[in-house]
Amino acid sequence: MPRSRLRDLGISIGALPTGPLNAITDVPGVLVGHTTLVYDEPRVARTGVTVVLPRPAIHQNRVFGAFHSFNGNGEMTGMHWLDEAGMIDAPIAITNTNDVGTVRDALAAYILEQRGTGGWALPIAAETFDGMLNDIGAAHVQRAHVFAALAVAQGGPVPEGNVGGGTGMICHGFKGGIGTSSRIATTAQGNVTVGVLVQANYGWREDLRVDGVAVGRTIGPELVPFPTRPAGNSGSIIVIIATDAPLLPTQCKRLARRATVGLARVGGYGFNGSGDIFLAFATGNDLPDHAPLYTLTMLPPDELNPLFRAAADATEEAILNALCAAETMTGFQGSVAHALPHDLLLQAMKR
Repeated sequence: MPRSRLRDLGISIGALPTGPLNAITDVPGVLVGHTTLVYDEPRVARTGVTVVLPRPAIHQNRVFGAFHSFNGNGEMTGMHWLDEAGMIDAPIAITNTNDVGTVRDALAAYILEQRGTGGWALPIAAETFDGMLNDIGAAHVQRAHVFAALAVAQGGPVPEGNVGGGTGMICHGFKGGIGTSSRIATTAQGNVTVGVLVQANYGWREDLRVDGVAVGRTIGPELVPFPTRPAGNSGSIIVIIATDAPLLPTQCKRLARRATVGLARVGGYGFNGSGDIFLAFATGNDLPDHAPLYTLTMLPPDELNPLFRAAADATEEAILNALCAAETMTGFQGSVAHALPHDLLLQAMKR
């Protein structure tokens, strides 16, 4: 049975309402799929791949997007072209550091297959390092695994914790992984949805805060042992932000930056060894492939404030949902990452 999410424990972040699923898939049309690899022979695998499709037929109807690098000790492919063109025309994938090239190539093959013609592709594939729990040199993630994640991508509830690209990740000295959350933001033009998905693999135990409470200082190693982390390695986080608001690329970049606020609230500092890279896309405009002209709408700058709040709050809660959902995992060379104990979390919050 899946572990409880943060709100199931009676802890709510911020004042804005969530979408029905409290997930990135509350943004209409957004699909998420995972392939999870857990086995011990011939080499230890605790890894996988997670894909996010901004639209079901993204190759036929693009979305505006942009990225923000809070600290760049990581990889997200395709960023030069995204920065130049401001549009996304393919699924987005997240995996482990050593397999990001394989995943990128698989996405390129998928794009060309969907288009049914020759041409080129510069897809977006991102990574965080899972080498404490996963034998990362074994190149476990193969092209077929990416295609499998794409095949099962769907709307609805999103599995969290030890799934997909988040399978082998560690966050704030506890087991981390995939988390998601959403918010409904009210603007003068009506309500819009902001959804977030994270692959959380960063941070030190003593820095962990939950709704402002210094939980990490209370749940020390005498209660929950630390996993072994190489000296100087502070991990990484990938944040994907989706909205159905009509935003232009420059506004998407502004929205992506607000993930920094949510990350900071939980205890992320963007340390030197961390790859903290955030991507935002907006589905509020239709951008048909090969159209001779686009007719666009956009929110006025003053109407972005509710979206900024939504992105920050949803990022914060998505990280905490990853921590709440993840289960204790034993992996490569006997390494162990313990789950965040819900009872100790609640005791710390009451104090």
